[in-house]
Amino acid sequence: MIETNRLIIKPLTYHQLLKYIRCDNSLEEELKLNPTSRGISEELKEALEQTIVPNVADTSKNYLYSTLWTAISKEDNKMIGDLCIVGEPNDKGEIEIGYGTYDEFQGRGYMTEMVAGMIEWAKKQKTVKAIMASTNKENFASFKVLVKNNFTKTGETESEFQWKLNLSD
Repeated sequence: MIETNRLIIKPLTYHQLLKYIRCDNSLEEELKLNPTSRGISEELKEALEQTIVPNVADTSKNYLYSTLWTAISKEDNKMIGDLCIVGEPNDKGEIEIGYGTYDEFQGRGYMTEMVAGMIEWAKKQKTVKAIMASTNKENFASFKVLVKNNFTKTGETESEFQWKLNLSD
């Protein structure tokens, strides 16, 4: 668990992920949180079913590098967004993150704070040397989160920017 000024950031276990997918507030009940109006995009649902849940179920892997980390607003006692690390560090010590804020909580700086909290966590992991991310070129809010956390743009495709933060800097 990670704590920032306004957030508690919690990695979800296998069984908690299954409740997360149901979107029936059973996860919120288990975590003793107020209900949220969160939904799951088709893209996230597919990632959960095909990659995240199977990787978290694989006990040979460190689930912290595969699961969803949910951000909980201390003030509202609600889940406000999620971040996922896309697998264990590669041979260069790089991890990739993806993240999103629930609609009703956007524009309040929560994701900037969550990414900052994850950076501090990553700095304490001996095998993590850098954090990578990709953002849609049209998602200004998403890349502002990275810029505010000192990520550098390292490349682009037709639709996305690639970003990197070296942790040893």
